[in-house]
Amino acid sequence: MSGFGELEGGGFQDESWVAVIHKMEEVYSDLIRYEVDLEGKNAALEEAQSFIDSVLSSMSDAFIVCDLDGRIEQVNAAAARLVGRRRADLVGLPLKDLLIDASGKLLARLDGPVADGECGPDQPECEVRLNGPDGPTDALAMNCSDRLDRAGRRVGLVLIGRPVGELRRAYQALNLAHADLKRAQMQLVQAEKMASLGRLVAGVAHELNNPISFVYGNIHALDRYRGRLAAYLAAIHAGVDEREREALRRDLGIDALMADLSSLIEGTLEGAQRVGDIVKNLRRLTFAGGGEPERVDLAQMVATAVHWAERGHRQRADITLDLADGLWVRGHAGQLHQVVVNLVQNALDAVAETPRPRIAVSVGRAGGKVRLTIADNGPGIAADHLLKVFDPFFTTKPVGSGTGLGLWISYGIVRDHGGVIEVANGPEGGARFTVTLPAPEEEVG
Repeated sequence: MSGFGELEGGGFQDESWVAVIHKMEEVYSDLIRYEVDLEGKNAALEEAQSFIDSVLSSMSDAFIVCDLDGRIEQVNAAAARLVGRRRADLVGLPLKDLLIDASGKLLARLDGPVADGECGPDQPECEVRLNGPDGPTDALAMNCSDRLDRAGRRVGLVLIGRPVGELRRAYQALNLAHADLKRAQMQLVQAEKMASLGRLVAGVAHELNNPISFVYGNIHALDRYRGRLAAYLAAIHAGVDEREREALRRDLGIDALMADLSSLIEGTLEGAQRVGDIVKNLRRLTFAGGGEPERVDLAQMVATAVHWAERGHRQRADITLDLADGLWVRGHAGQLHQVVVNLVQNALDAVAETPRPRIAVSVGRAGGKVRLTIADNGPGIAADHLLKVFDPFFTTKPVGSGTGLGLWISYGIVRDHGGVIEVANGPEGGARFTVTLPAPEEEVG
């Protein structure tokens, strides 16, 4: 019995040792696996740290990180160069040791929100100077933001500064570029205006020719009448008898001459007035658009613009006008005149190949606004062009036939007048441009 027990007890101990050995092997395997994982994570961490260091080193802006006690935790090479120290020497130093002015504004951020708009959340950027190797550095535009931990708690500040001189140079360059762009835009606007005016020259010449020819003919007639009257008055002053005077009166046609003088003078005045009106309208097109807005009779302005556009264009079309009276807008008559002329000229171009060209121009009220519509029966506008027609320099006309600026300028003029200009293809074909402008307040009621 006792021998059996010893054997049984010895076997139990052997099994326990085997289990312990197996467990030790498992623990050792886990340790090896953990070590491999740790080495991989360390490598990834070193790679991430190297990446962050390379990014910080490549930054031209000064970069400083500090804790809530105001001690520096991290700087980049640009900040170290500014103050003339090594990066390692800056870590652990108080931030205030680097600042000359505005230190109170920045360091106050360590305690929480800042009052009076001092470099706080509402004004995160302020101007500071640092202690450089040769004295104060140039001013820096310093951007200050909170550094948060994973729980969202404030643990310090992140400062990024750029020399103000560099920013000023960039702003100066930007302002110069903007000024050049505005000048170029004005030149383009004037060039398009002159191009539009050039297309009207033929029509204007025809408009001026009629009244000028009328005035010129009347002046010749008046000059002949002047000679007859001079001869008749000279005879009277010479003391001729009544019979000779009456004969001279009959021969010179003094009675018919006197009856014709009134109509000659009225016709001459009317012709001169027509010339004055044409020149006045012509001058409107040469204005740059300055001055105060005025009340403009839209129907009258549209009728004049359509007439001019038709006179100055090679293409002829059946143009129908449906213009409601008493519709006023507030703005610059010359600019709105240019818009209508451009739209009508485009419509005339569009129907150049149409067998029976027609253009319909209408002006009416749409609620509290005034609406102008110009529709043609041409081929219409391609679907992929509808969104581009108001882009600058976009044109479907052949080279030399258009600048691509007319509709862009018209779009800007209508927008500046508080209105909108829209384009669509009509249900029966052709293009339809709609200009909607606000009516003056006194007209809305």
